[in-house]
Amino acid sequence: MKTFITLFVYLAFLCGNVLAQDAPLILKFGLFADAQYADCPSENTRFYRETLQKMDTCVSYFNRQNVEFTINLGDIVDRKNSDLETIMSRLSHLDREIYHLTGNHDYKEVADVSVLYRQLNMPAGYYSFQKQNWIFIMLNTNEVSAYAHVVGTEKEQELAEMLEHIRQTGGKQGYRWNGGVSKKQMKWLDNLLAECEKNKNNVLIFTHHPLYPESEFTALNNVEILNTISKYPCVKAVFSGHHHAGAFGYYKGIPMITHEGMIETEKQNAYSIVELTRDSILVRGYGRVPSRSFKYLRNDISIDSF
Repeated sequence: MKTFITLFVYLAFLCGNVLAQDAPLILKFGLFADAQYADCPSENTRFYRETLQKMDTCVSYFNRQNVEFTINLGDIVDRKNSDLETIMSRLSHLDREIYHLTGNHDYKEVADVSVLYRQLNMPAGYYSFQKQNWIFIMLNTNEVSAYAHVVGTEKEQELAEMLEHIRQTGGKQGYRWNGGVSKKQMKWLDNLLAECEKNKNNVLIFTHHPLYPESEFTALNNVEILNTISKYPCVKAVFSGHHHAGAFGYYKGIPMITHEGMIETEKQNAYSIVELTRDSILVRGYGRVPSRSFKYLRNDISIDSF
């Protein structure tokens, strides 16, 4: 019996090594959402000043783990543009580059959105970048919103149309803190995904407002965005912020991960490291963020939490 157990353990070890060799690590990056730093007292479950210590812990961990880059899903500050310098100084200690999205709170005290993009070292409100065969698409779900200075532009009419559609269809997300993607950005997204499909790239999409599951925090035109991305098997997952409690679901086989907000709770942190292999995505969560792993073959997706 002892010999059998020893043989079983040995075979399991060998199988584990084979699996590891079959799925080598391709990319590893850090991820966080809704830090919402502000130099002000805490309110309810939000601890604004404590964000600095949480961010220091996050940055230190990402550096020790040698992530290749970091992605911020938006709302890095809560209420003052002047607070941006303080939190950005903490992020300057990252050993590798960081890519930013804006969130609805980031537009506070901002009269010109292009200034905000420059402050965050963003090439534009929405953009993409490539790492090996992976394309990372950074959508701007704040583009059409009540807080992003659309008055007097063509986006003002687009906002009115989105809100009216939500009213007519009984949607949950018609709130001032939500935004949507413009027709121009939608065309850019469709064209980019078609190119990625043609080039056999793998794609990850990042948004501030979640697309799915639907809630009072969902992007205003989430269905339109979902209908576009679900046409393309190259899209392997979508990561979002904004809904601090976090959420998870599949939309037509695509994993939709809403990342927990760092601002919530006094002591518990919230950040993650995402590891990409040839056929899997592993999210290693820390603090309030659960860990998840799933295959990204669209017709054969499985998920495990641990």
